[in-house]
Amino acid sequence: IRLLVTRVDSSSVLQVQKDQVVPVYIINVLLSDLIQLCCMVVEVSLQPLNSDLFFFVYYFGVVAGVGFMVCVALERYLVVAWPLWYRFRRTLGVSLAVSAVVWTLPLLYILPVHFQADFVVSETILAVVFLLPYPLLLFFLGGTLRALYTSISVPAAEKRRIVAVLVLVVLIYTLIFLPSAIWSLAEDARSNNTFSDKQYKTNIKLTMSFTIRT
Repeated sequence: IRLLVTRVDSSSVLQVQKDQVVPVYIINVLLSDLIQLCCMVVEVSLQPLNSDLFFFVYYFGVVAGVGFMVCVALERYLVVAWPLWYRFRRTLGVSLAVSAVVWTLPLLYILPVHFQADFVVSETILAVVFLLPYPLLLFFLGGTLRALYTSISVPAAEKRRIVAVLVLVVLIYTLIFLPSAIWSLAEDARSNNTFSDKQYKTNIKLTMSFTIRT
């Protein structure tokens, strides 16, 4: 689905305006997807001995992908709702700086897990990471629809492409990331405040397995 989002959004970018910002985010989305795909292939085929390393790398890609999906949705919203501001503020340097910040966001989840934080704490962080972007995506979708409704300069075909990108992004979140967040919160509710090391690793593997299957 995210490949379809990338293809539709790339077509939209080329026809609306030749900017350099959104393609940077799309490339980063694809890189995060590639990281996740490689991890899943290794997990299924090779069963790596260092499961902790596999866990860290996989969720690094997952959280980074979430951030870049929000960036893509934000750019689509700015192109339609604030075209003049976007045209004068967009630079390749800004997009690269934002990308660097997004690639560091997974550390907010990975570092507590690495230092053996309480399972409830780590799962709560993961749930928050997955839940926070959802209202932002809904806001960007609603704002874009309102702006397109009053716009007379954007062709009808282009309006459909822009809306399709944001609808697909929200759909991905609704079907994939929200269940993962709900799963994490449910695990927190069923868990005690402290875990043994064995229990801790068992639970994070269960959560990772659920995310991969979803």
